[in-house]
Amino acid sequence: MVVKGEESDKILELFLKIGLDERTARNTIANNKVTANLTAVIHEAALANGCDRAIGNFLYTVATKYPANALVHRPKLLEYVVSSKIKTPAQLEAAFSFLSNVASEEFKRNEFEEACGVGVEVSLEELTQTVNEIFEENKAVILERRYRTNVGELFGSIRKKHPWADPKMAKQLVDAKMYELLGERTAADDEKPSKKKEKKEKPAKVEKAVVDETPAQPSEEELNPFSIFPAPEDNIKVHTEVFFSNGSVLRCCNTRERLDNHLKVTGGRVFTRFPPEPNGYLHIGHAKAMFVDFGLAKERGGCCYLRYDDTNPEAEKKEYINHIEEIVQWMGWEPFKITYTSDYFPELYELAVELIRRGHAYVDHQTPEEIKEYREKKMNSPWRDRPIAESLKLFDDMKRGLIEEGKATLRMKQDMQSDNFNMYDLIAYRIKFTPHPHAGDKWCIYPSYDYAHCIVDSLENITHSLCTLEFETRRASYYWLLHVLDLYQPYVWEYSRLNVTNTVMSKRKLNYIVTNKYVDGWDDPRLMTLAGLRRRGVTSTAINSFVRGIGITRSDCSMIRLDRLEYHIREELNKTAPRVLVVLHPLKVVITNLESGSVLDLDAKKWPDARTDDTSAFYKVPFSNVVYIERSDFRMKDSKDYYGLAPGKSALLRYAFPIKCTDVILADDKETVLEIRAEYDASKKSKPKGVLHWVAEPSPGSYPLKIEVRLFDKLFNSENPAELDNWLTDLNPNSKVVVTTAYAVPSLGYFTVDKDSTAEKLVFNRTVTLKDTYSKGGK
Repeated sequence: MVVKGEESDKILELFLKIGLDERTARNTIANNKVTANLTAVIHEAALANGCDRAIGNFLYTVATKYPANALVHRPKLLEYVVSSKIKTPAQLEAAFSFLSNVASEEFKRNEFEEACGVGVEVSLEELTQTVNEIFEENKAVILERRYRTNVGELFGSIRKKHPWADPKMAKQLVDAKMYELLGERTAADDEKPSKKKEKKEKPAKVEKAVVDETPAQPSEEELNPFSIFPAPEDNIKVHTEVFFSNGSVLRCCNTRERLDNHLKVTGGRVFTRFPPEPNGYLHIGHAKAMFVDFGLAKERGGCCYLRYDDTNPEAEKKEYINHIEEIVQWMGWEPFKITYTSDYFPELYELAVELIRRGHAYVDHQTPEEIKEYREKKMNSPWRDRPIAESLKLFDDMKRGLIEEGKATLRMKQDMQSDNFNMYDLIAYRIKFTPHPHAGDKWCIYPSYDYAHCIVDSLENITHSLCTLEFETRRASYYWLLHVLDLYQPYVWEYSRLNVTNTVMSKRKLNYIVTNKYVDGWDDPRLMTLAGLRRRGVTSTAINSFVRGIGITRSDCSMIRLDRLEYHIREELNKTAPRVLVVLHPLKVVITNLESGSVLDLDAKKWPDARTDDTSAFYKVPFSNVVYIERSDFRMKDSKDYYGLAPGKSALLRYAFPIKCTDVILADDKETVLEIRAEYDASKKSKPKGVLHWVAEPSPGSYPLKIEVRLFDKLFNSENPAELDNWLTDLNPNSKVVVTTAYAVPSLGYFTVDKDSTAEKLVFNRTVTLKDTYSKGGK
């Protein structure tokens, strides 16, 4: 079977629909056997119209690894894959093993599901307990070997107990436990152990079958997410091909001479860049980009630039520039150097002139509408073949401000008949009579992102140019431009974009709801901006833990649930933020059998699992004859499934005493509860099931600390509001609730002081709720 022409295009489209990237799809088509198998698998699964990438990857694995002796049962396996009843690589491998043994014999569904762990869900609590137990068993060895510990053996022990657990979550827990036990990795941890010279006596050979019981170890990529990237000295290999409509192919790579010159400048070190455009505040997606760019440089002992991509003066502000620099430092990253694309405007201009001289650019006079129309029809501009000398003069006129804005652009002469629309003679320069926030009023022509980005990468000797997958189709233009200018070519790699549910990540949409006051500024705690998360009380450590747990692969473009982020926030707060008592809607309780004016100092735990012998894990709270409980913790009518306070019923005041309601003071309407009378059990002999939060009057007649509390919820009701036509109507009207009369002890744990606080009014934002929905779902 040889796939050609139109048939090849159809198969390529089919493979792209199931989530394969274009390179993998083309390589697959080159293998006739795999092409035939994968095509058959897609149709058996009834997914010719496409599916998400995770399922598509499983289809590819089925096409390449399914046992040939059990083809009759392949459609049954695909049913489990499509319905996500089989959703992990371990389950799929177990299915292959089971079906290989069954061959063409009867398929027994119950036995198959048991063998593959169908329906088995391992909760986060179970997995955490197992990891803690395994670390306790191996604690002495881990402390001795530190980061040289064979982590694969630890993963193997986890798999033995929970073969169907989420491997990513297992890795995350192991990483966190290693850090908790050992702290930061030191230089000594990275030293290679000295080889022992003494010879070991060879054991006698035993003629018998040996069963390999070594558990499968996690991949190097799982242990070190940056291991997938090549070394700078390897950037001489062809890793991208650009296909032209005339049949020619550009195989992108550096010459040996060009690479050697680059390595002399960099000393062979890794150089990356974090290149935000200063047209808004950074959001959590940028946290992932920082983790990738700064993280790779740090892991390899290299350098990372903070480079402002400031090619559009109309959208950029000094406020955004200052914010970006400050938030990068808050996130824990230290730039090697702070640069601006505008720093290179002179070099970019001279290279544009050279591009014209070489016949690869021309001055065009088409309007934006005409450019769009000609691109759609794959037609050349009428000015595409004008003389080089004419374009050189016109470009100089553009630079000197002699041509009106919108009357001319400089376009790259690429390939208007290409299958890649990012090769349709992209604009390199446009006229804008707008002062630049960094370069001032020196320039009236500004380079485009597509022109400037790759050139500045080359000028800064970037070794790894890393960006999100939506830029993948621009790779052809990136390398074409560097090739025709004979410039050094960085290694380009794209990773999946970070999308979080119940919010919007588009800067355009964020800017709209900020400027139209749907939220309270760029740092509104309901936004997924890093400034908003910080104002909410989220730490940079929690954010970095979240993005590391997601990984930096290309394979998963799904929405990440908000409660997964909240899980990491909660994990961090449990370690760093002491819990204290807060009552949002106070209801007064007078304890009648405790003398008025009597105040007892009680010990309260800062953390739920605080050790009783650790005095630093406790704080003092006053207990008096007047306390306040949550209004929702009292009912006039009791029920079996209710554990709060009711007339004649007892409940435990956390860290204090059991109390029993003896009387209720009602308002004139005979419904509103004004006050409760109760007696406390000083002996603590009674053991009520309900446990209540409370705050006491610290002294007779003085109220507890009165505060304003802001409670935040999801900003949007839908998980993916960006997909909605009327996305603004999906805003959650209850995303912010302000409680103005809350009571608290002087220090709050899961709440953070807001910048709106004054000496007369303290304002706290709730960072996250105590309730954890992510770990319960085990997702």
